Amino acid sequence: MCKRMTALLILTAIFSTDLGLLSAASSSSSLMQISADGEILVCTNRDSGTATVIDLKTGQKLREISLGLKPEGLTFVGQSHQCAACIYGDDKVVVFDADSGKLSHQIDVFDEPYGIVSNHDGSQLYVCLEYPSKIVVIDSKTGTVNRQFDCGKFPRGLALADDNQTLYVTEYLTGNVISYNVTTGKELNRWPGLSTDNLARQIVLHPTLDRAYMPHMRSKIDVAHGEGSIFPYVTIIDTKPTSDEKSRKRIPMDSFRGTLVTANPWECDLSPDGQKLYVVFGGTDDIFVCDVLDDNYRELVYSDYIRTGHNPRAVKVAPDGKHFYLYNALDFQVVEYSTQTNRPTKAIDVCEVPYSEEHRTGKILFYTALQPMTGRRWISCSSCHPDGDADGRTWQNPEGLRNTPSLAGVAWTHPLHWSADRDETQDFEHTIRGPLMQGRGLVQGRISEALGAPLSGRSPLLDALTVYNNSHKFPLSPYAKEGLSASARRGRSLFFSKKTGCAECHKPPFYADSNPIWPGKVHDVETGNADASELMGPKYDTPTLLGLYRTAPYLHHGKAATLRDVFVIHNPNDKHGVTSHLNDEEIDDLVEFLKALPYEDPVPAAKAAGLKKVER
Repeated sequence: MCKRMTALLILTAIFSTDLGLLSAASSSSSLMQISADGEILVCTNRDSGTATVIDLKTGQKLREISLGLKPEGLTFVGQSHQCAACIYGDDKVVVFDADSGKLSHQIDVFDEPYGIVSNHDGSQLYVCLEYPSKIVVIDSKTGTVNRQFDCGKFPRGLALADDNQTLYVTEYLTGNVISYNVTTGKELNRWPGLSTDNLARQIVLHPTLDRAYMPHMRSKIDVAHGEGSIFPYVTIIDTKPTSDEKSRKRIPMDSFRGTLVTANPWECDLSPDGQKLYVVFGGTDDIFVCDVLDDNYRELVYSDYIRTGHNPRAVKVAPDGKHFYLYNALDFQVVEYSTQTNRPTKAIDVCEVPYSEEHRTGKILFYTALQPMTGRRWISCSSCHPDGDADGRTWQNPEGLRNTPSLAGVAWTHPLHWSADRDETQDFEHTIRGPLMQGRGLVQGRISEALGAPLSGRSPLLDALTVYNNSHKFPLSPYAKEGLSASARRGRSLFFSKKTGCAECHKPPFYADSNPIWPGKVHDVETGNADASELMGPKYDTPTLLGLYRTAPYLHHGKAATLRDVFVIHNPNDKHGVTSHLNDEEIDDLVEFLKALPYEDPVPAAKAAGLKKVER
């Protein structure tokens, strides 16, 4: 370790001891946090909709608090035991007391709050809305939104600097890092990622060095096999760069310890003295313990490797530096480790498993980058469909360009794939065994090369994966919270009119004409000619239009950047509805209607119409 860093760490320890600052609350958003006094740990449980409070002295679960649908980011409010959590599925920020379990504020926000941090005195909360890309500033005492400002695209990771003024933000789908002044909302600096950088959920700041650390993936979309398409990285940001060349460095985690490959880096944390970085990998169920260097070159060196439970999503180091804590999301458990030995000392269950064991088994398979799902450890189903969402990428597959769809409502919209070539989710056994994932597979013995041959019922594991895959639901559009706007109502009239014919293929309630039959129904909308690599077109499945507001880019080849582009650029012969006669205002109205989908739950209407959901 260099003399400069050693001196800084000694000074930090002296001042921390004298002034009581060693236990300053974390400035980085996470689903798990430790209080400034080191007495309690609180974690949010996305699947159960709760937060769990743990006494760190006894290792006992104190209480579990109901919060809402899909809680994510959590922060302590300053140095108190008050907490604030982002309720991603309910579009709320909830403030509660960890000691009593009582909720004090529920603050409505527009959509998808994910990351949250508190300033040092706890007076202000900073929340990022993944959609529509805003930072919301909340007064923690009154529970009121003071102001908001625009913030990149799809922000997730947040970290507040010691100056209480500089906020660092990660763009989830691009890996870009942007800093803002929290008072003015002005962008201060930007560290662009490569075009392949993706799924950047979190960022942490070093306690003494001008460094920030961001775990993320790189998605190389022109390669159709697992060992060449998905890569795990930690990027180090020089927060006060002296030159552009040294402002951003990428450390490949798949070669960090020789040939040991890790997958799906989810989160990281630094020890209080800044000497260690802990990186968790949600795909390969492991942790790298890294020594932190101040050398402007290597930055991180390997120290230790730890196997974990299923799908670790959070790691936090205690303020005294004696322990670190790991949240294994699919074990529903927090595990305490000694920082001296890197071995577990306690395990605490945080909640009951909120669904069937079959569902849990399927979800574990979906997230793992290990056998029998994957042969080379780089890739899992969740690498491209994190939490069932799209990854914002268009992949060069062997059959042509394929934009990654969301899995929301997939149980109602079989057959699968843009080419409608799979009539059951079990057909993904072919993908598991194929060049992309190179796994052993879930079915015992050989399977037919023909996709039409049924695989349902041949493997309990494959059926379990199907149960999880078919469980994703459509969130309601934030653009319809107050009902359809006047523009959206005009757009609805256009959509259902005979002169556009949009509803002939995009039939409600799922705004598709898919049926779980073989072969699937497909249509030639003249987009296949735009891709020279296309082998299976030019006819494609009619995708659902529900949730379009946040799933750009559009069309099977991902060439339409916006919904408007679908009609004015990629529909020259009126194959996506007859729209060439519409004026600009009518196109805008049609887009507003599409953004408002779904404005009501489609399932009751589907059941009333006699439509059948595919359960497994």
